[in-house]
Amino acid sequence: MAKIAALPMILTALVVFIGCSGWTVYYSFTKSRMLPNGDFAGLSQYERLWNTPRWMQSVETIAIYGVLALLLSLVLGFVLAALLDQKIRMESLFRTIFLYPYALSFIVTGLVWQWILNPDFGIQEMVRRAGWETFAFDPLHNSSLVIGALLMAGLWQGTGLITVIMLAGLRGVDEDLWKAARVDGIPAWKTYVFIILPIMRPVFATATVLIGAGIVKLYDLVVALTQGGPGISSEVPAKYVYDYMFANQNLGQGFAASTMMLLAVLIILLPWAIIEFGGKRRG
Repeated sequence: MAKIAALPMILTALVVFIGCSGWTVYYSFTKSRMLPNGDFAGLSQYERLWNTPRWMQSVETIAIYGVLALLLSLVLGFVLAALLDQKIRMESLFRTIFLYPYALSFIVTGLVWQWILNPDFGIQEMVRRAGWETFAFDPLHNSSLVIGALLMAGLWQGTGLITVIMLAGLRGVDEDLWKAARVDGIPAWKTYVFIILPIMRPVFATATVLIGAGIVKLYDLVVALTQGGPGISSEVPAKYVYDYMFANQNLGQGFAASTMMLLAVLIILLPWAIIEFGGKRRG
């Protein structure tokens, strides 16, 4: 009965996910423009893709953003979870505050941070009114700092979820381990580094997969916050795909870019997920 109940999900995965992915890959080798067509073009779409400065910039942006977002999300999430795990007062209130931004869409988050970072009435203007008249902080119009603006907005929204996941993992650690560490006089930081972190490896794997999936499909935050600017300094692959498929009416190029995104997911996330969740359980 369990296998029968799982059939709809299996069929959905085969038809919708695998089928549509295969359809996209197939037409990435064609000359499709406004509508899909079967005119085979070989690797020309991919050659053009990797010779396009906009695509190269989008890959660079997502790589820098991805590495920083992944590391900072895991570190901040774990630190906040460790603080909440100290049985502090009003813990439920702090959990709600940390998790609340995650309930907002990336469009809302982008618009909120666009206002916060606006030099005319955001952080820069507030600091200048406080007396520091030469203070300058305008990352949205600085190609060197715009990734920092994306990081601030992305971390503000997503760190709460990672904190809750980490907190659940910490609450699953046997209390006797903490007692034994205290009896042996082991400092708290060593307990976290050498005992707690190895135990929470599956939790970190889950958080990494969730963060990685969000990084690869990053789109709406960029559209709402920077529109890919200034210039093309904050372009991301998902925005490149959308623009070429709908704005430029070049389906072949958009399919090629989306295929490269799919390949990145398979190369980076899938092996780790298989090792962590599909491998044999250790005794």
